[in-house]
Amino acid sequence: MVASVLVAVVDDDASAREAIAGLLRALGHEALEFTCAADVLAAAELSRLDWLIADMRMPETTGLDLHRRLVATGATIPVVLVSAYPHEDLPAQALAAGVRAFLAKPIEAATLIELLSAPA
Repeated sequence: MVASVLVAVVDDDASAREAIAGLLRALGHEALEFTCAADVLAAAELSRLDWLIADMRMPETTGLDLHRRLVATGATIPVVLVSAYPHEDLPAQALAAGVRAFLAKPIEAATLIELLSAPA
């Protein structure tokens, strides 16, 4: 069994965000929900996050841009990007930038269990 972790879920689509957060909670984890990158970057819990799952496509900032901004601040939070529309180049770009994983929506429970079991 995976120890409980604190995961930020960032997605402007409420149904997608709630589905991912609900899955995390069902797996025994704590999930914080955010609608945009700016809210994550301003969150008091930012330094306590064990993982961050972000949608690739958001109106103001992409998930990859959010990852880059976190890296620039010195944050070492493992980031998983998700997309309902994964282009051929996006996963490779994300992984080259240091993102831990790039997943297609909808996310499978087994995939999350495997990711969260890996050392952060």
